[in-house]
Amino acid sequence: MIVIGGSLGGCEALREVLSRLPADFPLPIAAVLHRHRDADSLLVAVVQRGCPLPVADAEDKEPILGGKVYLAPPDYHLLIGGDTFALSTDELVNFARPSVDALFESAAEWGGPAVLAVVLSGSGTDGACGAARVEAAGGTVLVQDPASAPGPWMPTAAAAATRFPRVLGLPEISAALVAHAAGPAPGR
Repeated sequence: MIVIGGSLGGCEALREVLSRLPADFPLPIAAVLHRHRDADSLLVAVVQRGCPLPVADAEDKEPILGGKVYLAPPDYHLLIGGDTFALSTDELVNFARPSVDALFESAAEWGGPAVLAVVLSGSGTDGACGAARVEAAGGTVLVQDPASAPGPWMPTAAAAATRFPRVLGLPEISAALVAHAAGPAPGR
């Protein structure tokens, strides 16, 4: 499972990362981009441009399938619930709903070492606590190089909250996702 979070500048970063993935990328990708609760569904179309994988807003109780990009819908936390997604209207986390931390923490709980978390450009600290949870569960944390991010605060906070973050440019993040998908499952 790949989980990705971003905010200010995160949409463009996500599009660039996804555009470099092969059409047969086998893993599911769940992404949180901060957006207003009244936002329309244009984000799906924007992220889909240039992405070889199908992109859609996740639905509650939807099975998690490989080779697809799932976005957190406006005003819902996107959570991993085993083999399905759960949407939550629980309180804001880090002033946001959807929250990157909420997604990352649920992914760490269910996926442990199989989770690869990516923190992209954004303002604030959302994603830092979740990245630390992913790392503590044996997963991998990638952080966009803050020098290349219009919003360096989220990647900087995530790097500071983890012990072994891999700080990479966007092309290297794409390559790391491909390598993660091709590699043996952790623990085997």
